[in-house]
Amino acid sequence: MLIPRHIIGPKYGNKVTVKQIARYLTGPGNTAKPRSPLAFAFDIDGVLLRGKNPLPAAKEALSILDGNNKLGLKIPFILLTNGGGVSEEERCLKLSSQLGVQIHPDQFIQAHTVLKSIVQNYADVPVLVLGSKGDTLRRVAEGYGFRKVYTTLDILAWNPSIWPYHDLTPEERASVKPTDFSKIQFGAIFVFHDPRNWALDTQIMCDVIQGIIGGGSHENNHAQKPVDLVFCNPDLIWQSDFKAPRMGQGAFRVAFQAVFQSLTGSTYPYIQLGKPTEATYNFAEIMLKHRLQSVPKPSLYMVGDNPESDIAGANTAGWKSILVHTGVYNPHRGPPSHQPSHQAKDVAEAVRWALGKNSAYRLLIWDPEGGINIKPVR
Repeated sequence: MLIPRHIIGPKYGNKVTVKQIARYLTGPGNTAKPRSPLAFAFDIDGVLLRGKNPLPAAKEALSILDGNNKLGLKIPFILLTNGGGVSEEERCLKLSSQLGVQIHPDQFIQAHTVLKSIVQNYADVPVLVLGSKGDTLRRVAEGYGFRKVYTTLDILAWNPSIWPYHDLTPEERASVKPTDFSKIQFGAIFVFHDPRNWALDTQIMCDVIQGIIGGGSHENNHAQKPVDLVFCNPDLIWQSDFKAPRMGQGAFRVAFQAVFQSLTGSTYPYIQLGKPTEATYNFAEIMLKHRLQSVPKPSLYMVGDNPESDIAGANTAGWKSILVHTGVYNPHRGPPSHQPSHQAKDVAEAVRWALGKNSAYRLLIWDPEGGINIKPVR
């Protein structure tokens, strides 16, 4: 939307006041807030947080979008992360405290949130969930609607000889669900979050897939329906508060497939969720457009630090993408593997650039005299 010249007036030159912009956006006598023509999706690690600590620009960027600007305009945004391991409600409470902005579960997508859309296919099917500690993810999966959820710790407690190199701690033993797994026929394995014990989880995954653990004899497992395998996060590396990126769930998938291929002669087919997959970006787009209140042809911006997940996924989905320099990507190591619409030093600069590209929101780029510069942003 362009601001008509008659609103600016000759006395203002290329400047326009807050009241003029507000009057134009809302219309004469209309005090309702205008609908936003754009919305943002932010990665978390390396964009808003570094480890447990918020990055300096994060609070500024989210505060602007949450309405802390001179017109009180709220611009829709969601958080879209390949992280996970806890419920959406629990993570949103923590993020709200860390970032100083209220984050609601309906504006938060983590790696395994997309599983809510397929739970009806597995609601009454025994499934194995991997990742996090104890039975945390059992409770998350049950909250989604899965009713027969088991962990690798449950299986180890049933038969400790399955992996004799790990003794259950008292806390782990308290979390297990006593079950006779000789009578359980698994329908799927879901790697919700980064596994904590790669060796144990790899062994049990191989056993379940080959029919060594589960109903029936593994000698006759060719007659059984194959076990579905779903990984929720493809990231090979991610940015923690350590000086160099750490291995993620993508690295675990590579390790598991290498072992499975060595055992069987081939890798195992799997479904991949998480950024940059189409399923995850479709899920995110539905959530964003719901928050945009049916605005036609909105501009969607993905702000991330990982070219392989954030930028690649946004580009494929037809979104605009902004690559920040506060996480995985290091501009001193060469150009990114996937070209973004723009690069920014941090998330606040990314938000200001995106607002400046949308004429209706240049009002948020203030000059020292209290007006805004409406010259086109290059």
